[in-house]
Amino acid sequence: MSTPLTLVCWNFENNGKSDPHRRHAGDELLRSLNPDIVFRQELWDAGANGSTIFNEQVRTLGLNGVLGEGSCTALLYNPAKFSIVRDWTQSRAPHYVMPPTALTLRYEQAGPEALPFIAVSYHLNYASPTQRLLEAEWLTTWADKGWEMPEGTRVIVDAVCAGDNNSYPTPGTPSDPALPTLDAIKNAPHRLHRSYPASDGTRLPDTRPDAALRTAGLEDVARYWATAPHGDPTAVSRTVNACDTHGPDSRIDRAYATPNVLHAVEGADVIEVDEDLSDHHILRIRLNADRFAEILNRTVT
Repeated sequence: MSTPLTLVCWNFENNGKSDPHRRHAGDELLRSLNPDIVFRQELWDAGANGSTIFNEQVRTLGLNGVLGEGSCTALLYNPAKFSIVRDWTQSRAPHYVMPPTALTLRYEQAGPEALPFIAVSYHLNYASPTQRLLEAEWLTTWADKGWEMPEGTRVIVDAVCAGDNNSYPTPGTPSDPALPTLDAIKNAPHRLHRSYPASDGTRLPDTRPDAALRTAGLEDVARYWATAPHGDPTAVSRTVNACDTHGPDSRIDRAYATPNVLHAVEGADVIEVDEDLSDHHILRIRLNADRFAEILNRTVT
C-alpha cells in the first residue's frame, strides 16, 4: 500500500508577522507534516528582493513552489510526485482583491496517460461580503476546465481548492462550529464584514460563498469526511479561535473538491497552532495515493 498524499492549507498570519524566527517556526511546523501540496495564504513579504524569502521557505520545506500575484497566496508541491502542466495564476486576478494561485498539476504516479488536475490556493475578501461572493463564483470556474485527450475529446478535469473563506459553512453538519449570533461579534466593522443583508433588511451570517461553491458541485472535504460512515466528526473542528472582538470559534479555512476526488479521501483533520504563531489553524487532508491515481485514469470503481 502506498503512502497517502498529504494536502495542507494554512493562512500563516502575515507569513510569520514579519518576524524571521516566527516564520522559521511556522515553516518547520509545516515541514514536520511531510506535505505533498501546501495551499498557503498571506505571504506578504515573501516576494520582496527577488522572492528571497519565498525561495528560502521553499527550500526549508523541500518542495517546489509558485508565489501568486502580490504574495497573497502560494502553492507548494512535492516535485517527486507532481509537475506543473499549466500556471493559471494570472488568469483570474482582475476579479480578486487577493489573487489566488492556481496550477494544473500532473500526478506522476498516475502515469503518462492520466488526466492532470487543478489545485487552487485562495483567500476570499476580508471586508466585503459582496466581493467575497463574486470571488467564490469565479473560483468555481476552475472546476470546469477541460483537457484535450490524444484522440481529440475534451474531458473536464478534477480540482481541489483550499483557502481562507472569511465566511462560514452552511449549518447542518454535526460537530461543525455553530454560526455566530451577530451580537456575539463585538467589533462593529467585523460584524458587517461577516454578514450580508437579507431581503427584509436584517443581516445574516455570511454563508453564501460556501453555498455558491457547493451549488457548482464542489464539496467541502472536511464536511464529507465528518459525515462519511468511516470518517471522523472532528474533521469540522474550528480553524479560528473565538475572541472577544470577532466572535466564537469558526471554521473559516476549508478545502473544496470535485466529487471524484472524494473517492480518494481517507482523512481530514485540523492541527491546532499556538495563537502566538498564527491566528489560523492548519487544515490537513489525506488522499489514498493509489485511489487518486485511479481517479485520474478514470478507472476508479
